[in-house]
Amino acid sequence: MTPKDKEPVKRVEKIIKEYDKSLSVSVLKTSARTAPEAAISLNCDVGAIVKSLLFKTDSKYALFLIAGDKKASLKKIKKNLKFSDVSMASADEVKSVTGYTIGGVSPVGHIKNVDIYIDYSLERFNFLFAAAGHPNCIFKISFLDLNKITKGITEDITEWNNQLYLIIFY
Repeated sequence: MTPKDKEPVKRVEKIIKEYDKSLSVSVLKTSARTAPEAAISLNCDVGAIVKSLLFKTDSKYALFLIAGDKKASLKKIKKNLKFSDVSMASADEVKSVTGYTIGGVSPVGHIKNVDIYIDYSLERFNFLFAAAGHPNCIFKISFLDLNKITKGITEDITEWNNQLYLIIFY
């Protein structure tokens, strides 16, 4: 069974094809589990990788789509979105809310309805690469189409990932 035969990947492919027939899921020979791994596999800027991060916010879950060279800022999320409590969801919560395992969480096709917030800094790229239900599967999409397909709200919700820059410039 190839990654494209798995149910979560088929779910993503169905949704993106319904949105735009030219979109498709690609299977990478190497892992895209983390943003740096995906950027190496795709030979692209790490910032063009969309990280899909699930957080518990007050009384519900929300998905945050973050540029690969940034990290979610709990301070900005609380202030800009007026949440009093924000914390990362556990791996089990991610699976039960999105239907995906960590490393393959797609911006689309969740099994439960979640609000989606998009890091405005993703706008600097012509194309973005997002997980497609499996750590080796991605799809390519524009910032505008990512906003439309997810019905996401663009916000300032990130800060620079200093640890990543230390690795890159070491």
